[in-house]
Amino acid sequence: MAGHSKWANIQHRKGRQDAARSKLFSKLAKEITVAAKMGDPDPDKNPRLRLAVKEAKSQSVPKDVIERAIKKSMGGEGDDYEEIRYEGYGPGGVAVIVEAMTDNRNRTASTVRSTFGKHGGNLGETGSVSFMFERKGEIVYALAAGDEDTIMMAALEAGAEDVEHSEENHVIYCADTDLNDVSNALEADLGESETAKLIWKPTTTTELDLEGVQKLMRLIDVLEDDDDIQRVTANFEVSDEVMAQLTA
Repeated sequence: MAGHSKWANIQHRKGRQDAARSKLFSKLAKEITVAAKMGDPDPDKNPRLRLAVKEAKSQSVPKDVIERAIKKSMGGEGDDYEEIRYEGYGPGGVAVIVEAMTDNRNRTASTVRSTFGKHGGNLGETGSVSFMFERKGEIVYALAAGDEDTIMMAALEAGAEDVEHSEENHVIYCADTDLNDVSNALEADLGESETAKLIWKPTTTTELDLEGVQKLMRLIDVLEDDDDIQRVTANFEVSDEVMAQLTA
């Protein structure tokens, strides 16, 4: 695993998700509001909203919070939000993609640039690192959903491109434009997935030692703590030995 998946694994083992739950809820609710504003407020008629609601539910966002976020879109909230992608290099030359949703482009750009500079990184131009990633749909199923052969057959029949199996789950990848269709087909066959969302999947990775990954974690922590930042992806790789030290 690398980048997005590896970082999520480190977060899980260190218990950071619980500490930042309210902030996470707020960001997921913002995505729901914007998705509903851009399309139909009915998730069944709006693929982006359906996926946003699914992601929120996977993170245990309460039903009333989800409903309030959709209602906000009907009241005009979400009009001023702009989606922006920032790209740059973190410690050790790791490629970093920062996805933001902001109502003040200048404020967010200044914060992101300053954060990169203070934590051993450099903010680049759009396109400076995204060529090292592919935009993909990612659908995650628990091990209980089936054995490797069952998941693989279901994924191929649903139109997925690849499947990765681990000791923790099954991760299915598909073209970004096919995510809604593949997710629906898999749900009909395997039941509801744990998550289904768009990601930046690294095509090349940079391996970091313990010091390097600790510096990168500090950069990502500060970025993710900002209310304007929706998600951060990096193309780093760590050895099992370093991973053990991080999660000890």
